[in-house]
Amino acid sequence: MLLYQGEGENQTSITEFILLGFENVPELQILLCLLFLVIYVVTVAGNILIVVLVVADQRLHTPMYFFLGNLSCLDTCYTSAILPRMLVSLLTGDRTISVNGCFIQLHFFGFLVGAECYLLAAMSYDRYLAICKPLHYAARMKGRFCLQLAAGSWLWPFVASTLLVCLVSQLIFCGPNEIDHFFCDFTPMTKLSCNDTNLVILVSFILCSTEVLSTFILTVTSYISIITTILRIPSTTGRKKAFSTCSSHLIVVTIFYGTLIVVYMLPDVGALKDLNKVLSVFYTVLTPLANPLIYSLRNREVKEAMKKVIQFLRHSQKFVWIDSVV
Repeated sequence: MLLYQGEGENQTSITEFILLGFENVPELQILLCLLFLVIYVVTVAGNILIVVLVVADQRLHTPMYFFLGNLSCLDTCYTSAILPRMLVSLLTGDRTISVNGCFIQLHFFGFLVGAECYLLAAMSYDRYLAICKPLHYAARMKGRFCLQLAAGSWLWPFVASTLLVCLVSQLIFCGPNEIDHFFCDFTPMTKLSCNDTNLVILVSFILCSTEVLSTFILTVTSYISIITTILRIPSTTGRKKAFSTCSSHLIVVTIFYGTLIVVYMLPDVGALKDLNKVLSVFYTVLTPLANPLIYSLRNREVKEAMKKVIQFLRHSQKFVWIDSVV
């Protein structure tokens, strides 16, 4: 514990937080630990597989799969910023995290959730051009432009999150030190500060509006145009084929933005606290899991690339077995 001078008297500054997580259901701790462990393994393995397929298969060297590879790489980092710490808490019962550790987790969460917003918007714009402006698609979605979109999707959220966490780190936390969440989120943390948080909240509002609201409007606008264009296609087969190219992305966007907006727009009081905690699982845990599952199960090109890799591995094992016998 650290001492500082505040309002004419010594006060105690805390050095660690306690993440309460899901302590209100102690009988489910082991079950939750196993469930989240399986989700984490599947999420990391699935997203790494998508990245490998996109890099290895020439047929997937297109703007859509370029952004998908970036999204899978991001989701691997995103889920790794939250789930391992939660698994340790569920397994050992140790819910403490240092203040600096909380700042680091908050930084990565803010950075990666912002980058996901921009990447989903970039993917929706890619699908908009492919379906609504097919004749202009090749001219607009050139390699350099795709690289610029991807770089911006990573760089700006990193700068914004760094700025916000620098401001949060200037706050003084003098107790209580219990965060009613399973990770270090901005709102529960600032509520524990014992000094003025108006500037931090204002900057957070501006940055969130820039990142989440602007990308949400762009994504929704793109999909309104896409759906309108699809409905104008005269043949039923044509409509199904066009919608199948963007339906998987639309599912991910709905899960991600739907729960994100509900959590941060509803007041965090009373029974809504537990609801917000459950909904937070969707955009922090289930969205990174959904990406590889949806894209691999619903996408013909990805399934063909997976079959090609499986056939290659089978042939490799066959040759290794023959060499060992000889």
